[in-house]
Amino acid sequence: MTANPNRKTPVTLLGLGAMGTALARAWLAAGHPLTVWNRTPARAEALAAEGAKVADSAAGAVAASTLVVVCLLDDASVETALDGVGLTGKDLVNLTTTTPAQARARATWAEERGARYLDGGIMAVPPMVGIPEAGGYVFYSGSRELFELHRESLAVPVGTAYVGEDAGFAALHDVALLSAMYGMFAGAAHAFALIRREDIDPVVFAPLLGNWIKAMAGSSIEQTARQLRNGDYTTDVVSDLAMQVAGTPTFLSTAEEQGVSPELIAPYFALMRRRLDVGSGKEDLTGLVDLLVRKD
Repeated sequence: MTANPNRKTPVTLLGLGAMGTALARAWLAAGHPLTVWNRTPARAEALAAEGAKVADSAAGAVAASTLVVVCLLDDASVETALDGVGLTGKDLVNLTTTTPAQARARATWAEERGARYLDGGIMAVPPMVGIPEAGGYVFYSGSRELFELHRESLAVPVGTAYVGEDAGFAALHDVALLSAMYGMFAGAAHAFALIRREDIDPVVFAPLLGNWIKAMAGSSIEQTARQLRNGDYTTDVVSDLAMQVAGTPTFLSTAEEQGVSPELIAPYFALMRRRLDVGSGKEDLTGLVDLLVRKD
């Protein structure tokens, strides 16, 4: 007998929250034999009707497949779910949101139990899963060999982006991008607050704000990266640090006039002033990165 080249890799999935359920449905739709387990069994009922095998325990689910994907609440949930479960010979892919240090420790933990390990950071929300044009993807880090072995199966729900052998890099990329996202949300919230009490339609204002953020972010992010790499923060500067610091009182005064708290922007302005005190007024804002990195 010969192996069927068209047979899809069996997958075990632990965790059926909103993201886990979306991942499960994508693998089922693509024809992958799927075994699932969830701490609350009722969440598996709909997937059972769609063709998934439901395991009575995490151990039973892990035993069903070599490729085991974990998508639980947090690192402590992974520890609890897999406590005492045999992992020898398993390929463990952890899509649970964790810190880089937790991911590295979990990689060591898995390897000590005879498993190969990949960590993942999901850059998507459940409605994007299974829809390639939505642009979702997962950062993966850890064993390159393991990633290449399962790349095709892992790419079924969303795209893949391998970021290095260090198991913590996927979590680090994930949190770094999401941190930038929240910073953007903070700026947008402040902007909407400024116009909130005025006769300005926020729906009309929104595309102006969105297009401005896109225009500023696209060029400045790439320039910051280049300056960090070459160590020269004065190259190709359009609006230097001294000029921007000089302008900050206007923003703070406007917030006061509009009855808006400056708590979202004041810390950034304080960093700008600190950098001006220790750096050059001819710099870009790139030096703020160095202020944020603690000198332990």
